[in-house]
Amino acid sequence: MIATRRLAAILAADMVGYSRLMGLDEAGTAQAVREHRVAADPLIAQHGGRVFKTTGDGLLIEFGSVVGSVECALALQKLATERNASVATDRRMEWRIGVHLGDVLIEGDDIVGDGVNIAARLEGIAEPGGICISEDAFRQVRGKVEAEFADLGEQSLKNLARPLRVYRAGSSSAAKQPISPAAALRLPDKPSIAVLPFQNMSRDPEQEYFADGITEDIITMLAGWRAFPVIARNSTFTYKGKATDIKTVGHELGAHYVLEGSVRKSGARVRVTAQLIEADTGHHLTAERYDRDLTDLFDVQDEIVTAIVGAIEPELLKFERNRIADRPQHNEDAYELYQRGMWHHYRHSKDDNLKAQDFFRRALAIDAQYPQATAALAIACCNAAFLGWAEDIERSYGEAYELALRAVALDARYPNAHYSLGLICLWTRRSERAIMEFQEAIKLDPSFAAAHVSLGQMYLYDGRLEEAIALAEKGICLSPYDPRLPLWLPALAGAHYRLGHYAEAVETGLRSWTLNRNWPAGLRYAVAGLAQLGRREEAEAALVDLMRLNASLSFIKTNLQRLYNDRVAIDHILEGLRKAGMPEE
Repeated sequence: MIATRRLAAILAADMVGYSRLMGLDEAGTAQAVREHRVAADPLIAQHGGRVFKTTGDGLLIEFGSVVGSVECALALQKLATERNASVATDRRMEWRIGVHLGDVLIEGDDIVGDGVNIAARLEGIAEPGGICISEDAFRQVRGKVEAEFADLGEQSLKNLARPLRVYRAGSSSAAKQPISPAAALRLPDKPSIAVLPFQNMSRDPEQEYFADGITEDIITMLAGWRAFPVIARNSTFTYKGKATDIKTVGHELGAHYVLEGSVRKSGARVRVTAQLIEADTGHHLTAERYDRDLTDLFDVQDEIVTAIVGAIEPELLKFERNRIADRPQHNEDAYELYQRGMWHHYRHSKDDNLKAQDFFRRALAIDAQYPQATAALAIACCNAAFLGWAEDIERSYGEAYELALRAVALDARYPNAHYSLGLICLWTRRSERAIMEFQEAIKLDPSFAAAHVSLGQMYLYDGRLEEAIALAEKGICLSPYDPRLPLWLPALAGAHYRLGHYAEAVETGLRSWTLNRNWPAGLRYAVAGLAQLGRREEAEAALVDLMRLNASLSFIKTNLQRLYNDRVAIDHILEGLRKAGMPEE
């Protein structure tokens, strides 16, 4: 078959929150999508469109006329609004649409090429219920379509070498209502974060698109993180090139936290700085600097964005936990109860674990559809089981597993939901599922440090030791000051112990223990490593601390059998602990 090229208008549409809706009601959502398609088909045909590809939540449509494609986009959004009028807010289907006029390659019934890719990228930056069109499309429809268009400026779209000017299209009746950024946003009660456009500090104006690309990708990654609402890109970019006061920005956008930064290029090097600020006080929570060689521009951009988001996450969550824990509790608010639970959760003691579970359960009693609290309770129940804090260990594992499954069903795009399920699968010998869930968490949030470390743990238990070390080190590098660090270091200690690197195992295991005296995993490897090195007195001294939490080899053996697939690996660890003098019972 010979492929042919032609100019075509491509419309890309995607449903917002499709995975969440499927998790809530798979059959009902699938039926609603089918009904919407049936209602949309006449509109598509009326405007000269042909659907050439569908996914569960998306459409790609070809038009011979770009005027027809934009008119169809407006009609489809009007149809969605009408159909949503009688639907509960949390069950509504909203669409993002992108339109581009460009060169495409025809392969049978399929269409590929830049024309399709750019339309899909435009759809990705559109707001729910919104339409973004390229400058090429805008030039053809200006004055020919009854719509209002807003110039969004040049946008850096992923995998495109140069920025693309983008326009937002809307019905003329809606667009005549001028709105300010503050009025345009209806934000949840919990604090939001705004990412201001990073400043281009270089003399080269061509670096403007690199600075904008950094900003865009951070917004996208933070939005996928789900911990906080993230102010839309169209609102924050109104401050581009303007002198801004952080307190004013926070007030106008309804943001409690603001991230700002800069990009400076010199020769083949680039320096990116980022500062996370509490808006109402101007207090800097964290400030980081990243220096990189400019080899592959997009790889460097991805690496820096991942590092920035990885550094922001623990600091922001810690500050928010402390902010709420430090104030008196005035009412039963699900978000506040969740944050108070997280404050206790990170103290990693039996008493705090019970308090954390109580706060999470109270939050879910108010809002049973709260994926963050559901996933947090799953992890807390799992921790109680494998640390011996639960009265009924198997029951605690069972509840944790059901909660984690529910968290994923509530929001399949929430990384920590998949992480919680992976963690429970890790401890209940569902190894393949655990690896899959950790990989999905990383796919949704490449900066998810804990998921990298936990995937490394799975490789440790499977005997893939060098890979385990690499993943654990990557996770720790992503968030080097994370409060979960003592929980992560045992992955490194265990891999080094199994490789016979006893000195490294001792050093890493003792560091874990020093950081958190309630978390014994690292100390186990340190005690065993000291004994293997013949440092008996040090091993015996460390064993005293270990036995306060793990009184005998039988308890440790039970946990190891839940984790390791290799009996030889288990015997290797128990051998070191026996040499240190740990009793069997």
